[in-house]
Amino acid sequence: KRKEIHAETKYKTMPNKKDVEKFFSEKFSAPIENIEIKKIDSRFGSDVFYLTVFIYDSKELRDEIELKPKKAVSSPAQ
Repeated sequence: KRKEIHAETKYKTMPNKKDVEKFFSEKFSAPIENIEIKKIDSRFGSDVFYLTVFIYDSKELRDEIELKPKKAVSSPAQ
């Protein structure tokens, strides 16, 4: 299971993922490794940011569901 949170916040500059993870970790009493920041969005010139955050019940569930970036595939030398 997971909680999907859509939030709106005001910052002078774009908030970084570490700060957002820490805030939601403290707010929902969840370990940081269970939190996935899906989106931080704003309108040009605005100080309002829209956040989409998923909080999973466990790290294993998060790792199972969330896609991991593909590693660069090195081509063999010819």
